[in-house]
Parts: sequence; C-alpha cells; structure tokens
Amino acid sequence: MLFNSIDFVVFLPVVLVLFYLLPHKLRWIFMLAASYYFYMCWKASYIILIIASTLIDYLAALQIEKSKAKSRKRLYLALSLFSNLGLLFVFKYYNFAIDSLNYLFEHLDVAKQIPLHQLLLPVGISFYTFQTLSYTIDVYYGRQKAEKHLGYFALYVSYFPQLVAGPIERFSRLNAQLRAKVQLNYENIANGLRLILFGFFIKMVVADNLSEFVEQVYAQPQAYSGLDVALGMVLYSFQIYGDFHGYSSIAIGTAMLFGVNLMNNFNTPYLSVNIKEFWSRWHISLSTWFRDYLYIPLGGNKVKIARWIINILIVFTVSGLWHGANWTFVIWGGLYGLVYIVEHFVNKAFHLAPCRNELSPKRLLLAIKNFVVVTLIWVFFRSQNLEEAHGMFSGLLNQHSEASLQLPTSVWVWFLLFIGSEFLLFNKRFDTWIATKMPWLRWAVYALLLFAILAFAGVQEYPFIYFQF
Repeated sequence: MLFNSIDFVVFLPVVLVLFYLLPHKLRWIFMLAASYYFYMCWKASYIILIIASTLIDYLAALQIEKSKAKSRKRLYLALSLFSNLGLLFVFKYYNFAIDSLNYLFEHLDVAKQIPLHQLLLPVGISFYTFQTLSYTIDVYYGRQKAEKHLGYFALYVSYFPQLVAGPIERFSRLNAQLRAKVQLNYENIANGLRLILFGFFIKMVVADNLSEFVEQVYAQPQAYSGLDVALGMVLYSFQIYGDFHGYSSIAIGTAMLFGVNLMNNFNTPYLSVNIKEFWSRWHISLSTWFRDYLYIPLGGNKVKIARWIINILIVFTVSGLWHGANWTFVIWGGLYGLVYIVEHFVNKAFHLAPCRNELSPKRLLLAIKNFVVVTLIWVFFRSQNLEEAHGMFSGLLNQHSEASLQLPTSVWVWFLLFIGSEFLLFNKRFDTWIATKMPWLRWAVYALLLFAILAFAGVQEYPFIYFQF
C-alpha cells in the first residue's frame, strides 16, 4: 500500500480510530494484523518472508541468550545472519551476481552460462532485514535482552509506518513505545498530522513533479544543452531527496498519531559542508546502522591509517550495494568513500577547522561545493548502467540542443519554496518549527500546503523511489 494513495487515506483513519477504541491489551494484536494487511496489499504471498525472518530471529535471540558457550551463541548468530542475508541475496542479489559471472565467463571464452531467475524483489526487504539483524546482533553482544513475547517482536519487525522504507529502528527504541499504554493526545495528533501534510507536499508536489523532467533528461541527454543536462542533475538531487524525505516524514507522522516517536531520518542534508556531515544528515537510520554494525566492528578509526581507509571504503561500498544490485550503486558508494577520505586528509593537511553548526556565509559556500559533489555522484545512483552515466556526463559538454527543458511556473514556485524551507528548517523538524509560530501563520502554511497538494499533485500515484531497495 502506498502512502500517497486513496487506500491509505481510508486505511489510516480506520486503524487510528479502532486503535484508540480498543483496550490496551488487544492493541498489539490489532496493530500486527493492520501491519500485515498493509504489506499484503502489495503482494500477499510475500508476507511469508517477513514471518520467516521474524521467527528465525526471535528463536535465534532466545537461544543466544540462553546459551552459555560462546561457540553456541555464535552458531545461532550465524543462523540469523545466514538466513536473513541469504533471503536478501536470493531475491535481490542473485541475478546481479550471476549476471556478473556470466559476463566474466563470456570474456574468458567459457561456454557455460548460468540461468537467471525471475523473482519479484520484495518491497522493503533491505529495511526489515537490517532491522531484525540489529536486534539479533545486539542480543549476541549483550546490549539487548531477548524478547520473550513473540507478538510484540513480530510487531517490531512489521510495524506498518516504517515497514517498507524505514526509518530503520533499533529494538531498544521501538519496543518500549509499542508496549506503552498510549492515551489520545492532542500534541501527538497535531504534530503527526503536520508531518504527514509536509511529507505529502514534498513527495507529491515537489518530487513527483520534478520526476517528469528528470526522466526526460536521463532518457536522451544528448538532445539537451549542457545547461539543461546540469539542471536535470540538480532536479534529480531534489527529486530523490523530496521523495525519500517525504516518505520518512509521513512515516514519522503516522507513527506519532499512535504515540510512537520514530527517529529522524533527514536533517537538511544539502546544507552540509562536506561528505562526512552529509551522511550524518541523510538517511540517518541507515548511516548510523552501518556505523554501529559494520564500521565500529571493523575497527572504526581506532586502527592504523591504512586500515582506516580500507574500513571507510568497505562501509561506503557495502552501503552502495545495499541500495541496489548494480555496479552503478557500487561505484556510487565507492565514490562517497573516496571523497570522504580525500576531504579528511585535506582538512588535516591545511588544519581546516570544522564549520560551526549554524547558517553562515562560510557554511553556504561550503554547502554549495558539497551539493555539486553530491549531485555529480547521484548520476551513478540514477543511471541504469555505466553507459547511461557516461551519457549524462558527456551531455554536460553539449553546445547545441534539439530540445529544451521547460518547467512550468508552478513547478518552479513549489520547487523554490521547498528549497527556501530548507533554510528555515536547518537543524529543525517541520512539526516542532511550525508549532512555535503564531496561529494565523500556522494555518496559512497548512492552507498553502493543502492547496498545493490538491491542485498540483496530479492523479498519478508515483511509488517511492526507495521501495526498490
């Protein structure tokens, strides 16, 4: 079920009303059923994957906690890792691995060709897989007690607001909130609706309207001038940001209606001064996951410099591969790692002081520099293959054009309004920012956002970009 659909507009109020009408002891059952229904609206049969992952990690964690011998604990952790990552490999990476092998065989004149399979990629599999893995790993290291209640653990894995595209929550944060006896609260409802409204605006009005023009440029970059190709790249930077930030805002707002506070996933990332800061503000739940469960176990920065460089490259490359089964994603992640390392040594060599965490002329200049770097790297993320990426970069040199990228005035208005809101929301979230304003200003903003959604969102339901991951 898409957030930006009539189905969800009906589903959410019904679930919300029934949730508060039910006694507390029955709410987990109802929310689990609602979460399974939410996922099954996409493809009912794939709910078995979520149930399988839930059961495996539930039982593995219990055995890890119960076992005295370290070897036995490792055995059950390995079972969890192998099962979850195995499912992820089969559905997401099998064809990529086999296609790469077949390509190698072809260039080595090996006649053998391994057949590909035609399995549909389950929506959100990377998100809920990482969420369950974090739980099992935490139990293994003694950072988390194993959950005895299968129902609450199943709800943690499948909680519908953040099931298919995050934020990726830790068990220690989410479980206590799912168990809490929540009362109907005006502040939760108000802030939740504010975030949902803002999320719909940046997803359906900004991101969806930009997608048409991004598609035009990426489909035939040779037909546009270099300036139009550059504009297409910039538009994609804001399309994917608006798309994913919009989804996360709706998810956080939806959970808040039920008294659950999900972690923030974005914090004005395009106002970052370097790649290190960018990844502390972009997809925060994933970047912190990789920090805690990959970077630190590899040794983090408490190792020799050569090993630290390898650690950074591993983390960013794996992050790229997490996003998609394509060499373009691997390159995308690897480039971030390289730029991260270069910036580290440049800052160290020239003794550059960190930029203060406030808006200033210096921050704005550095943010523009960083935005250019990020936008160029996004080309690999958006491209289907290396040829398409090469076409986009070559298009930057075009002197003549057969077509012109013409954005309607309304698209420019909402696009620039969104950019302006980023400055207002620097280090703030929309719900907390708007709550401090005078009532007349708050309601004027609500009316403007609602008008934009009703008048300019269109009727086509664009799926969220991160659903493919």
